[in-house]
Amino acid sequence: MEYKMTIAGLERSLPLCKVSDDLYIAGFIMFNDVEITVACAEEMLKLAPEFDVIVTAESKGIPLAYEMARQAGNKPYIVARKGEKLYMQDVVKVNVNSITTDHEQILCLGKDERDQIEGKRVLIVDDVISTGESLAAIEKLVNAVNGNIVAKMAVLAEGEAADREDITYLEYLPLFDADGTIA
Repeated sequence: MEYKMTIAGLERSLPLCKVSDDLYIAGFIMFNDVEITVACAEEMLKLAPEFDVIVTAESKGIPLAYEMARQAGNKPYIVARKGEKLYMQDVVKVNVNSITTDHEQILCLGKDERDQIEGKRVLIVDDVISTGESLAAIEKLVNAVNGNIVAKMAVLAEGEAADREDITYLEYLPLFDADGTIA
């Protein structure tokens, strides 16, 4: 089963993926799709306020953050890592539970990343906001290192996330029943 939709002016078919016996989500994967990444970055930048640095979570938001940073004049982008790396010093960590991951994860920033965020206007970006757990974890990280969040943006807002007034997104992504109908 697939769900066809238009994203940033481009037609895409998203596979329906089982979350539980009665809940399916449409899988939006930016990896390997340069055309959609470039188009989404361009459209999101039109909606973005002034910012100094982009922050995203590892991993699916990385191509979007990179492309937005490039199109915005090579501004810095920071990836909140899913685990502490050897090169990281003075690490700040937060826990996160995501609908697309079957276990609790952590997101981390090291001193180098923290220094680029502290006191700066931060634009948080991601591919899809669903439950908001990943977004909340990034917000905690940015706040912990004294960044100033100016906006939270995503390509798609899934399900009830579309009702949030604190995010900006390009398109609504519905949830699905087991038979592929919109829930």
